[in-house]
Formats: sequence, C-alpha cells, structure tokens
Amino acid sequence: MPLTMAKAGETVTIRKITGRDEVRQHLAELGFVVGESVTVISRLGGNLILQVKDSRIALDQTLAQRILVA
Repeated sequence: MPLTMAKAGETVTIRKITGRDEVRQHLAELGFVVGESVTVISRLGGNLILQVKDSRIALDQTLAQRILVA
C-alpha cells in the first residue's frame, strides 16, 4: 500500500520506492530506503509529517504516494 494510506501514529516498513531515478535518489537522501521503518506523526491537508531514523520530515502527497509500505 502507498504510504499515504498509513494512519497517524502507525509505524510501517518501506518495501519499494517508485518513480524516476531522480525522485528515488532524492527520497534516499532524505532517509527513505527499502527496509527502513517510518512512523506517521501527523497528516495536514493530505501532506504527511514523518519520523524516519532520527529526523522528522514533511512530504507532500505526491512524493508519499511513491513510497510503498507494508
């Protein structure tokens, strides 16, 4: 399922990242890599505040759709 379907407070594991190479590279630089755990802190108007590793990162809905989790 895409990351946008995860509920606030839920911790999920990244299974796949889709999109062009530039998009995948950008997400990897932010810490979104396959096998990493991500916690959804909150949702604001479709955008997500996420905890990944020791950082909180905001992603818009378009980028969050590209991250597939389980």
